Amino acid sequence: MPLQRRLPKFGFNSRKARYAAAIRTDALSRCGEEVIDLAVLRKAKLVGRSKVRVKVIAAGKLDKALVVRGLIVSRGAREMIEAAGGTVEP
Repeated sequence: MPLQRRLPKFGFNSRKARYAAAIRTDALSRCGEEVIDLAVLRKAKLVGRSKVRVKVIAAGKLDKALVVRGLIVSRGAREMIEAAGGTVEP
């Protein structure tokens, strides 16, 4: 039997996944803050200390106006935030 079939198989673990996280838009409204950034998400324990990049994705409902600062925002999440009266700042 060939060597590649005899060795154990291992999956792929991305190194970028250790430092990136995804947050849903409905979780932003549960933070209780009006201005959302990485420090607020860490304080609310939605993101771990090792996460450096956070991407906001469109999922759920957003019923209040929020200001999102310094986070990566998907196109659908940007439309949802702006439709609720909020803004996205770089």
